[in-house]
Amino acid sequence: MSRRRRILVINPNSNETVTEGLRQAVLPLSTADGPEIICETLREGPIGIETQEHAESVTIPLRRRIEAINDADAFIIACYSDPGIHIAREGTNRPVFGIAECGVLTALTRAERFGVIAIRTRSIPRHIRYLRQMALMDRLAGERALEMSVAESATGEKTLERMIAIGTELKELDGAGAIVMGCAGMARHRKPLEEALGIPVIDPTQAAVAMAIGTVMVQ
Repeated sequence: MSRRRRILVINPNSNETVTEGLRQAVLPLSTADGPEIICETLREGPIGIETQEHAESVTIPLRRRIEAINDADAFIIACYSDPGIHIAREGTNRPVFGIAECGVLTALTRAERFGVIAIRTRSIPRHIRYLRQMALMDRLAGERALEMSVAESATGEKTLERMIAIGTELKELDGAGAIVMGCAGMARHRKPLEEALGIPVIDPTQAAVAMAIGTVMVQ
């Protein structure tokens, strides 16, 4: 009997509420015949990855965690900055997916131009640098911030209301035809946000898991 394939989703921050949100977000992608999808928290991480320092601080712990796991068929770095993705890929011959990369690429299949909802304004330069590296700046309609922490985006009562307001600006003022949620902590808001905006809303973790499933199922 062949071993069931496994996809490991790693939340690089140490916020268990965010990790639980990831578990709920990927449930629709979990099937009896498909890969097992495991979500875990990187204990060494900060409570939220909101600065370049935070992103840099988890690169080596992520690499070591991925190197130490022998029974995963694919890895997903579940932070919108994709921290440590290149060094992690050097540490394994298994595919490593970053949710920002996957979320943006998925958005490009749904609209000519996409917008991004960030948690804070100070996150935007980090995201822009990444998009510039991907040569996708001409497809970016705009990026606007909630001005919330990662923890607030995951649990705050006003989060969805604020996301709808920012998403409306991206759609009506910036011309975005699809929205990418720029933080893993926003996962639980994807469906109601899409219903409110009337355009595709991409949860980047769901996008990454979908790509990972496709990859491991044909290996």
